Amino acid sequence: MKLTTAGESHGKALTGIIEGLPSNLLLDIEEINALLALRQSGYGRGARQKIERDKIEILSGVRNRLTLGSPLAFLVVNKDYENWREYMAPEGCDVQKRVLTRVRPGHADLTGVIKYDQTDARNVLERASARETAVRVAAGGVFMQYLKSFGVEISGYVKSVCGIEDEKAYAFEELKRAKNEPLFMLDSEKQQKAMRLLDKLKEDGDTAGGVIEIRVKGLKSGFGSCMQYSTKLDAILCAAAMSVQAIKGVETGLGFKAASLCGSEVHDEIFYKNNRFYRTTNNAGGIEGGMSNGEEIVLRAAMKPIPTLMKGLQTVDYLTKQPAAAAGERSDVCAICAAEIVLESAVACVLAEVVSNRLGGDNMREQLERYKNLR
Repeated sequence: MKLTTAGESHGKALTGIIEGLPSNLLLDIEEINALLALRQSGYGRGARQKIERDKIEILSGVRNRLTLGSPLAFLVVNKDYENWREYMAPEGCDVQKRVLTRVRPGHADLTGVIKYDQTDARNVLERASARETAVRVAAGGVFMQYLKSFGVEISGYVKSVCGIEDEKAYAFEELKRAKNEPLFMLDSEKQQKAMRLLDKLKEDGDTAGGVIEIRVKGLKSGFGSCMQYSTKLDAILCAAAMSVQAIKGVETGLGFKAASLCGSEVHDEIFYKNNRFYRTTNNAGGIEGGMSNGEEIVLRAAMKPIPTLMKGLQTVDYLTKQPAAAAGERSDVCAICAAEIVLESAVACVLAEVVSNRLGGDNMREQLERYKNLR
């Protein structure tokens, strides 16, 4: 199973192709669109979200809501393209307008123009933009429905915003409530404090990041492998999370905290009762030796503050080499709710691939039977 994406932030559309989906997976299109709407929600978002109303349009690979086993091609239209057509049209446009040479610290601008032999950072930033994640979320909606057919669910919440941290522990069933909150936080007091901070940062022309926790429930043991470094499940999941724009750190289970504890406080003891193995703790975060162990998978990701600041950081004009204030693009103060949805989708993408690779088969009936027979 493989996802390939294409498209620019202000281009005509974002497109994707999913290869390797089994036939006869029943898709709920409105469920995918609801996920896309969640990606556009959250306190601290910018004006772009008022323009776009993202929806998936499936072009091939599905008939009467059932996958065919052929590549699933789809797109998400950029409504803002009409405002940018004269600067972005592939058929011909005025490239002298909307030129960006005051490269932004923390973005792909400078390294990108050097690597791709450009003089206008727009030719880099249009693809590097987090707008690309809309199509990944659309695909994530497909992958989540695939996983859900096996009883595997993915959820998450925002654990901290700009240092304001929720230190409580929550059951998986409680996480769904986060999607109804303005910052996807479950502690209302911490959330209100974080919102007040974001208001202050907006006044100051600054931005914020935070920490997101993603959980996976219902996956049986044995997915991933200890036999090759490249097939370890935690390595695959962490790579997927790090592929999301602005994510700068990832941990599983106790993560970095485990380094400050002794072994007796870290490792999950194993017991056997009623014909099954079980653990009473889950410090490993559901993964041991690169394989799922049947417990909930716990993944946390650190999102850096958005690099486009309204006040503009110090930089250099790429063409003149003179000091300048970094260019300002329409931006968010905080997009951590969007990042939470994108991370769920990124995890769903690679997890679907891992599950599909182990089960084999070309249709859902075969795969469901094989999953049922796993210990």
